[in-house]
Amino acid sequence: MATTKSARPSVRDRILSTASELFYQEGVRGVGIDRIIAESGVAKMSLYKHFKSKDVLIATYLEERTENWLAWLHTRVEELATEPCDRILAVFDVYKEWFEQPDFHGCAFINTSIELFDSGHPAYQVCLDHMQAVADFLSTLVRDAQLPEPDILTSQLMILLKGAVVETVMQGNSDPAVRAKQAAVILIQH
Repeated sequence: MATTKSARPSVRDRILSTASELFYQEGVRGVGIDRIIAESGVAKMSLYKHFKSKDVLIATYLEERTENWLAWLHTRVEELATEPCDRILAVFDVYKEWFEQPDFHGCAFINTSIELFDSGHPAYQVCLDHMQAVADFLSTLVRDAQLPEPDILTSQLMILLKGAVVETVMQGNSDPAVRAKQAAVILIQH
């Protein structure tokens, strides 16, 4: 007789899902382990069995988030554009889509790195790695478009993207993505 898996997520997945939602909405410093335990419905021992510390849980949350977010970014850019320069500009369109999602609370990696401001924290390196992965993706797009000074242009585009994230959080609308894309057009043309 075949056995079927329970539709209920594993304890580890419940902890990570709860922590991810709370960390993104309220910040990594503002959410305590006791709250994660209460909202995920697991025992404290179960949490520590799967995650040695809150710091490890934060790093794991960010690692999972970066994997999902980068896959979504790559897929959406591919869906929106085929020409090399258009693909660069499509990144800004994807960011605008992200900014317009009802649960948008800024960039988890920018938010966490600001909250932690500790280069020794395991999650801090995950934040840096995420930003480098986005920059690497942009660099590939810039090089595919055979644009001059690809390292400088990639750095400039990253500044536009990060600035658009911060401005969107502060203004509460997605207009910064449009203005950042307009600035990107000027950079690409020059």
